Amino acid sequence: MSTSDVTRRQFITAASAAGLAATLSRSAWGRSPATADKLAALGGEPVRKGGSWPAWPYRDAQVIEAATKTAQSGVWCRIDAPQTGAVATFEREFAQLVGAKYCVATGSGTQALHTCVEALGIGPGDEVITSPYTDPGTLAGILAARALPVLADLDPLSFQLDPQDVERKINDNTRAIMPVHIMGQPVDMDAIMRLAKQHNLKVIEDACQAHLAVHRGRKLGTIGDLGCFSFQSSKTLGCGEGGAIVGNDEELVERCYTVHNHGTSRAGRTEVAGPKYRMNEFEAAILLAQLPGLAERFARRNENAHHLTARLQACPGIVPQKLYPGTEAGTYYVYGATYLSEQFADADRRTFLKALAAEGIGMSGYIAQGLHREPWVDHILGTKVYQRMYGATRLAQYREQLACSRCDEVCANVVSMFASGILLATQDDMDDIADAICKVHEQRDQLREIS
Repeated sequence: MSTSDVTRRQFITAASAAGLAATLSRSAWGRSPATADKLAALGGEPVRKGGSWPAWPYRDAQVIEAATKTAQSGVWCRIDAPQTGAVATFEREFAQLVGAKYCVATGSGTQALHTCVEALGIGPGDEVITSPYTDPGTLAGILAARALPVLADLDPLSFQLDPQDVERKINDNTRAIMPVHIMGQPVDMDAIMRLAKQHNLKVIEDACQAHLAVHRGRKLGTIGDLGCFSFQSSKTLGCGEGGAIVGNDEELVERCYTVHNHGTSRAGRTEVAGPKYRMNEFEAAILLAQLPGLAERFARRNENAHHLTARLQACPGIVPQKLYPGTEAGTYYVYGATYLSEQFADADRRTFLKALAAEGIGMSGYIAQGLHREPWVDHILGTKVYQRMYGATRLAQYREQLACSRCDEVCANVVSMFASGILLATQDDMDDIADAICKVHEQRDQLREIS
């Protein structure tokens, strides 16, 4: 029976049973019994005492030199060197890096998403299905075109769009699916692409967190019609802000270029309505300076993440993010897992995180609530443009169908850490994370004493 067919509890049991004996055989995780029998939050010795994580955002001498040289050059805008500048060079190199034919660099991932929606001719009266468990930028890319973002529910263990719920949300006005590769892991792209083909829909991959991740031999962002990336400073490739669109259809990517260049084509003719979303030379220079070591850092994150996941199989209360068949490598922008309070003496997540922090390991809950619970819904449903373009009946139905109960479950139970820098640490550091979690689990009866 496959993971997708079993119940949540059956999956958890299967995932944890193999490693449970290994944890029990590790005598106090390499520490003396005297220091392991009391939680640090209650006065015991913490698992991790001090020690820093690799600094983020990434910067080295090459990054500093690139920014300095750009400042001194006086070439700060892509139009000053349209073929030879840093932006044009980055577009060529990033396209090659991800295995796409073409790339257009933008000022942010949100701008990339909006550009794609506009370039595909999606606007008022049209609908795009996406995830409620994502950065608001995903939503903004659709709303900026005055299209209607339709939110489908999640698979509660992968935190990704549930293709079955996506299919339920498709109607005559649906124009595209915008899957979000949350935390840098692939959505079930086999199922998404089947749906798109069956219903003649476009696919815009929100790969803003998913640089270099691989699904069935293809890097994320290159599977759908267009793919979008973010280079915001927390990302595994960052420059403060910045984004990119990749694709293999030359005509479509050229439309993206025209849209993002205030509607002006490379030929210099103003052809469509469009914003000015151009990446600047400073951002591109900083990105280019990071490319030589990017693959090595990507590989190290995967190696450390796999080690941590293997260790956490021994703790039945923490279930790492489920990966779909075909996932060959992940970005691990965020390392996420499901917290099972029943395996921690029914202690709530806040108490668990407080106990873990006292052991020297910081984790959080990531996204506090899904976008279906945010006030933008009341705002757009009250605007004249949405009332005029969609009508009272559709908007009433839209509100009724907005509930995403499995997203609520994910928001309530996920524990995570931003991993761009953390997963570049040593394997011993990964053991500290696992040891701290295992200690809290083994001493879970003490959690009721933490206020």
